[in-house]
Amino acid sequence: MAPIRPRHLRPGDTVAIVSPSWGGPAVFPHVFEQGLAVLREDFGLRVRELRTARMAPAALHADPRARAADLNFAFADPEIAAIIASIGGEDSVRILPYLDREIVRTNPKILLGYSDTTTLLAFGNQLDLVTFHGPSVMAGFAQLRALPPAYAAHLRDMLFSSAPTYTYRPYGAYVERYLDWNDPAHAGLVEPLRDDPDGFRRLQGTSRVEGRLFGGSIETLELMKGTSFWPEPSFWTGRILLFETSEDVPPPALVGYFLRNYGMQGIFDRAAGLVFGRARGYAREQKRELEERIVSIVAGEFGRSDMPIVANVDFGHTDPQLVMPLGVRTELDPAGPSFRLIEPACASA
Repeated sequence: MAPIRPRHLRPGDTVAIVSPSWGGPAVFPHVFEQGLAVLREDFGLRVRELRTARMAPAALHADPRARAADLNFAFADPEIAAIIASIGGEDSVRILPYLDREIVRTNPKILLGYSDTTTLLAFGNQLDLVTFHGPSVMAGFAQLRALPPAYAAHLRDMLFSSAPTYTYRPYGAYVERYLDWNDPAHAGLVEPLRDDPDGFRRLQGTSRVEGRLFGGSIETLELMKGTSFWPEPSFWTGRILLFETSEDVPPPALVGYFLRNYGMQGIFDRAAGLVFGRARGYAREQKRELEERIVSIVAGEFGRSDMPIVANVDFGHTDPQLVMPLGVRTELDPAGPSFRLIEPACASA
């Protein structure tokens, strides 16, 4: 079934800002304001902060219904073209029971965020919507002016276009940390960029595959396993799985435990390919250990030595990041390695 695509953004569109998890805007308002300024000034968007956007962290945590109400409102409002998370957190999974499936599915619009926002992206994608794993207001947009120009160009290509195909390319450099947010002078600033000579890394596989993207923060997805919001077995057929690790720097062994569970669910038997984001906070030796563990579990324990696996892709918790539209048909060729969308992420305006 073809996915339901939101229309692409245009300058002058209104975007809703929500805080589905942590109340970061109340703690670091200067960083939040920097991200809003980028949306307004660099992309020409109108910004509407919804009721919980600046709610204090304790009050926000205590009221998952209010957070869900903001999302339901944003989807239902025809003047809102996109919904962008202020930042991640750790408990957006608690709002899923209060989301209105019918409102979400019948009002497609860009839903953008990463990290803990993975729960919302997965929820929408299981309703056949294309959802967008990419920057949040405070982590990604706020730092845009300190990052290479290719980043802003990529965001325009992904969010302001309905191009029929798109080829992902490594940025060639990255940062893992922002400067201390406790200092207002640091809003929007990042540590010096590091060169990334490795680019996308083929871990195994020789044959090109096609499939629809699904995934996000591997730790956040753990919160959904075993719930009614976890995909049915048939959902995984033909998927290209996307996994990335957070700033918590989970040890490679722990990531292996997560992956073993996917194998035991039969997901590796159904999936077409696997893409891992660049691991933030890992030393080079840890990255190699992680890559070896991925292959040992997928190929060694579950017999999928044929599955293309590509790692060190620029999405997730390092910047600049690539936007991954969940639900869009994608070609993964480990021989390159190359990675490209083979259908539009957005509908034409």
